Amino acid sequence: MDYLFTDEQKMIKELAHKIAEEKVRPAAAKYDISEEYPWDVIKVIAESDLFGLFIPEEYGGMGVNITNLCLATEELSRACGGIAVCYAASALGTFPIVLFGNEEQKKKYLPDLASGKKVAAFGITEPEAGSDASAIKTTARKEGDYYILNGLKHFITNGGDAETYTVIAMTNKDKGARGASAFIVEKGTPGFTFGKKEDKFGIRASSTRELIFTDCKIPAKNLLAKEGMGFIVTMRTFDMSRPGVAAQALGIAQGALELAAKYAKQRQQFGKSISSFQGIQWMLADMATEVEAARALVYSCARAIDAGAKDVSRESAMAKMYASDVAMKVTVDALQIFGGYGYMKDYPIEKYVRDAKITQIYEGTNQIQRNIIGLQLVRDAGKV
Repeated sequence: MDYLFTDEQKMIKELAHKIAEEKVRPAAAKYDISEEYPWDVIKVIAESDLFGLFIPEEYGGMGVNITNLCLATEELSRACGGIAVCYAASALGTFPIVLFGNEEQKKKYLPDLASGKKVAAFGITEPEAGSDASAIKTTARKEGDYYILNGLKHFITNGGDAETYTVIAMTNKDKGARGASAFIVEKGTPGFTFGKKEDKFGIRASSTRELIFTDCKIPAKNLLAKEGMGFIVTMRTFDMSRPGVAAQALGIAQGALELAAKYAKQRQQFGKSISSFQGIQWMLADMATEVEAARALVYSCARAIDAGAKDVSRESAMAKMYASDVAMKVTVDALQIFGGYGYMKDYPIEKYVRDAKITQIYEGTNQIQRNIIGLQLVRDAGKV
């Protein structure tokens, strides 16, 4: 379908596609096995200015444009969801600064993030605070011109490799969710260390580590917005970042579909290619239709954000939920088309299944997305 992208957006898509085919795809299996952070590929992405797609021009970026970010993320994810999330997770860690940072904070941190010289990460998840983000236990106690952070974050994408972290901590436990605040924490700050690198099922090219704060002393000027705004920062950030997760899922699904269609045309059984069998054609038809439906929803949501829509929580949740559910179904169906070969690591399709699964889990499980959608529908029903 023609989504009427601008010439600039077509150029971004073509550039990301070129990087995906020439740099990402050839390295995907290597990094999936080694679990090394793909700095060489990240450098190419940075040199191509793709990190500037989610940062204002005045700080070295190309302007905050969620559609552009989704275009780049989708194309990179077609080749490898793990390498792509290293890029997309930096956007997640950067959005709180873009949305809520003051001028001093933006001038200090955004130029290096726009150039890709540094990458970012976002820290909210804890061992006892996953879907229930209000249950976080990491604390930030103010002492003069500093805050003292203590606590643990886990399952943090880009953890250990990122230089800039936006972290949610409780400044007043008595206020519950309204007692959370957001902070910028730099790698290398005394008292800020990292746990082991997690051995993951999928997206193995990306780093996932614990963030450990032990009397970590950060300047009070690193507070984002005001005390007590941590969950507003988080929710606004997720509204902007969830279309990116949806685009990652979309790219994984598209990549799997392409591999399945190509394999079906090549694979011979009973004297002809399996693509001539109606059963396979129907599977491919359903897969293609679901991918295109997901794409329509993802880019509709992204464009709404870029147009200045004020409340996109429901639409962002829909895009993330639907695209990731499609990614899981399409990749499993693609593996089925590959048959026994699909189950072998000699073929790339099993990796697509593993990479797809996380998109149903992180940045809010799809059950949480359904909660968001359902609650807003019930709330709005009274206005009709």
